[in-house]
Amino acid sequence: MFFAFEGIDGVGKSTQISGIESYLRERTGKEIVVLREPGGTELGERVRGVVLDPDLGPLDASTEVFLFMAARSHLVATRIRPALDEGRVVLCDRFLWSSVVYQGIVGGLGVEAVVEMGRVAIAGTLPTRTFLLDLPVDEAASRKVQRGKTDRIESKGDVFQERLREGFLQLADQFPDAITVIDASGTEDEVQARLRREVGQCL
Repeated sequence: MFFAFEGIDGVGKSTQISGIESYLRERTGKEIVVLREPGGTELGERVRGVVLDPDLGPLDASTEVFLFMAARSHLVATRIRPALDEGRVVLCDRFLWSSVVYQGIVGGLGVEAVVEMGRVAIAGTLPTRTFLLDLPVDEAASRKVQRGKTDRIESKGDVFQERLREGFLQLADQFPDAITVIDASGTEDEVQARLRREVGQCL
């Protein structure tokens, strides 16, 4: 099983993934592999440092998507696919839909173009289900304030985040068999309960 988690900055993906990791370990007895994008490999972490560095200034959507896809391809080949082949459960903080939204919809490259690039990068390795944690931008922004420092993408502001949210919800409407929307409002425990109900249906 392979589950991906998406959403705008500040919705609580990392916290909720940690809860799901514990839940799945107890329910399945399997080893759980938790990854993030970009990241999860030395190459991916170096790409992450580049794309999120606020000191680098603007990066156009084409540059971003090629960097993300390179890191994603390496992650699939060296971490995700081997883990799945060994019967482990993979949880990934962001995956292909992030590129479709960030660079395809908001960045203007187009959904089809980014999806086509993604097909090459992931080589047929798709999540069992993607969970979209959804939260109004103002609520997500208040959570980010508590975290402190923001990266290059987070610093683009609320208008940018609103466009991202609309993009994710657009994809969820377009691909209901692949993406499940989770209400990320309320307490951490409330969100976790909603998420566990949906994950449980995939077991």
